[in-house]
Amino acid sequence: MTTPWGEPALARFPEDPRDRLRAWDASDEYLLRHLADRQVPLSGTVVAVGDRWGALVTALAAYRPTQITDSWLGQEATRANLARNGVEPGTVRLLTTQDPPPGRIDVLLVRVPKSLALLEDQLLRLAPAVHEGTVVVGTGMVKEIHTSTLGLFERILGPTRTSLAERKARLILCTPDPALRRPANPWPYRYTLPDGIGPVSGRTVVNHAGVFCADRLDIGTRFFLGHLPAPGGGRVVDLGCGNGVVGTATALADPRAEVLFVDESFQAVASAEATYRENDVPGHAEFRVGDGLTGVPDGSVDLVLNNPPFHSHQATTDATARRMFAGARRTLRPGGELWVIGNRHLGYHVTLRRLFGNSEVVASDPKFVVLRAVRR
Repeated sequence: MTTPWGEPALARFPEDPRDRLRAWDASDEYLLRHLADRQVPLSGTVVAVGDRWGALVTALAAYRPTQITDSWLGQEATRANLARNGVEPGTVRLLTTQDPPPGRIDVLLVRVPKSLALLEDQLLRLAPAVHEGTVVVGTGMVKEIHTSTLGLFERILGPTRTSLAERKARLILCTPDPALRRPANPWPYRYTLPDGIGPVSGRTVVNHAGVFCADRLDIGTRFFLGHLPAPGGGRVVDLGCGNGVVGTATALADPRAEVLFVDESFQAVASAEATYRENDVPGHAEFRVGDGLTGVPDGSVDLVLNNPPFHSHQATTDATARRMFAGARRTLRPGGELWVIGNRHLGYHVTLRRLFGNSEVVASDPKFVVLRAVRR
């Protein structure tokens, strides 16, 4: 990536030679050029929110910035990119969206997330640290910035305008107004599940901002809940757990099960744990933020339940699903099963047959399919 501070070498995490997606885009470059062209003083506390793969904080490492991210993979990419470019450990402070933010922010850089709810939550959490002299600059591709995006900056921080577009990227320029009366933070959000969906019927879901389908049960998960495997005890993984509804349903149906909730989103794992605790679920559970089943011992799991994502930010890809399926095969005991819910058109049965040598349709409707693969 070419920047006014040099040309850092950057990669996504985990590195995959087949992955042609870059670890930065035109909006990262536009923001960095703006800071240099306007000679923005990068003194005091510099905070970069939503810096997807560490491009911003790697370029600005000399100013000892703080990164705030919801992505474990993004944080690991940042660590790797900082090391790749010779930045000493500790130069850049790495925080998650669940950590307390800095008490004072002098420069706030915001990479607009896909989730408007996550943007709202983060701006409300950061607003008390923003003062009249804080420089606030947001960035994103044109298709990522909407009137509602600008409205959040305006309502939470102060008067906001946008730049001209360059290479399909745009900047958000905000002037903080400390006297602004901000709304209360509505996150995390709680709602009651409908009846007719098994053990979690009528139970409470807790969603932190940015977690998929924050205010209702999505139709794919609802379909999956109606076709979960019969209780069998053992070690169960809710892989890509989101708000933890599937794992919680499994634990309620079978108190003998030991359920591991895993997601790469700090917000998701916090939601899953809050949902589980809210419902006084019996049995044992573990909550882990990480890259799928990395770190789980081989042959130690009896059942994996998975609703894999098929987007990486704005890109459609099955790379995450393939890694999840491969991790499941490695960690399942012989006879252990992987159950997957997905859109019919994604063709997961082909990948499962290649990895496991088998794939069975458990249930399907015009939109979704539930597949079962057995570790031989």
